[in-house]
Amino acid sequence: MIHSSIHWIDMLIVILSLIAAVGVGVYFSRKQNSTESYYAANGNVPAWAVGMSMFATIISSVTFLAYPGAAYSGNWILLVQGLMVPIVLLGMIWFIVPLFRRVIRLSTYEYFERRFGVVARIYSSLAFVLEHFSKMGTILYLMGIAMAAFTGLDITYIIIIIGLVVIILTYLGGMEAIIWMDVVQGFLLILGGVLTVGMLFYLTDGGASTVFSVAKEYHKIDVGPYDWDLTQLTFIVMVLNGIFYAVQKYGTDQSIVQRYLAAKDEKSAKKASYMGVLMSVPAWALFMFVGTCLFVYYHINSGALPEGIKSDEVFPFFIATELPIGITGLIIAALAAGAISSIDSDVNCISAIIVEDYYGRINKNATDAQKLRVGRISVLVIGILSIFIALIYVAWGGEGVLGTLFGLYAIVSAGIVGIFLLGLFSRRANWQGLYIGIAAAILFTAYAVLTSSRFETGNGEKELLLDLGGWNFTHHKYMLGVYSHLIVLVIGYVASLFFHSPPADKELTVYGYLEERRKLKENQNK
Repeated sequence: MIHSSIHWIDMLIVILSLIAAVGVGVYFSRKQNSTESYYAANGNVPAWAVGMSMFATIISSVTFLAYPGAAYSGNWILLVQGLMVPIVLLGMIWFIVPLFRRVIRLSTYEYFERRFGVVARIYSSLAFVLEHFSKMGTILYLMGIAMAAFTGLDITYIIIIIGLVVIILTYLGGMEAIIWMDVVQGFLLILGGVLTVGMLFYLTDGGASTVFSVAKEYHKIDVGPYDWDLTQLTFIVMVLNGIFYAVQKYGTDQSIVQRYLAAKDEKSAKKASYMGVLMSVPAWALFMFVGTCLFVYYHINSGALPEGIKSDEVFPFFIATELPIGITGLIIAALAAGAISSIDSDVNCISAIIVEDYYGRINKNATDAQKLRVGRISVLVIGILSIFIALIYVAWGGEGVLGTLFGLYAIVSAGIVGIFLLGLFSRRANWQGLYIGIAAAILFTAYAVLTSSRFETGNGEKELLLDLGGWNFTHHKYMLGVYSHLIVLVIGYVASLFFHSPPADKELTVYGYLEERRKLKENQNK
């Protein structure tokens, strides 16, 4: 990747955007006098703002960088995961939202405890914390690499500066500041993508027509291959992965569920969810299209790219070398906005889990003021740790550390969606059966990770961590999550049949909501 020195006007735009983020935190700080306001904005945020916040949280700077790179080197197959989200959510959001607004105070994982006991709550909340710590470090690291290339600044300084902005915004302003800042950052992300496409149309000989004709010729706007092959990245693999991704994100992810609680009422929370989903898919497609446009532009201008440049470096290279002054600053500000809008939400949500799932359990007589104080301290600690993780990636070279962390996360968080679906759709399922299902999923995931992950030996060759020959796990890594969720769902249900326990409270399942709807209709017809 080429390194450049950013123009002072572009640097000023980026600096002003970071100052604005801090200013929003300061503005909302006066309202943060309870855990209800700090973590759920007192449930007073309008639906459109909550929906925009959901969108900005999901569309991170990883999307900003990774999607164009993937589309440049291949096609739009990664978009299939996103296409599954509205399909799944349209069928589930109508009862997921009222379920959480009715049965939990703040933590998503309170539902897991009420349905299956304290172990299920600890297991699922710990999985969220581990996943999002690795996610925050990854986003900071990738964003730092890109911005270092644009500005010529040391990546360490960039990571620390962005991390400190996140900490100040989150510590002072709580969820309300995060949501309103996400609104601004969400629009900035969209603007960045649209400006990039517009510039690529303008700079490409023949404009939009050339882009579409060359893209069609090289099958760039495609979501194949369509083979029924679970060992490769195929359409069916992404469909299956996308189904479980949708349920996990909107049914078990604290960063989304917490926003259900921030909306004014149930109807507003549903509207926000639909808005967040329906905005995310076009945004994912937009950044895929950026990659397609980049392919056409550099295909026509052969030799314009440095030799050996990686696909995910092409978009940053284009920003640094081809965009005019001012536009470059807006795009870089959008990249920083994507990082901030994802990380600030994660920091606040992990803090909420620490307060609700751990501190509140240890100190059952804690006052709300004490919980708020612990929450603020945890925001500082979480923010500093996320910076530290990103700096570890810098020191060790991100790929190896990232692979290790993701592998560990896959093992310890196996089957979270399976737990949620089991609790939601089966009153017969009990904690004994579930724990057997979780144990089976952890064992399977450990086997799959160990027999499919390779390490580099002293002579430069790569060997499997555990080689079982023909018994090695050979399916695509995206299928690992699918299988672990299914194992918990199936084995958890079957094992539950061997233990006698009363049926679960209908209120904790979809059947309670269906019964409530039926009674409401009967009363309306009388």
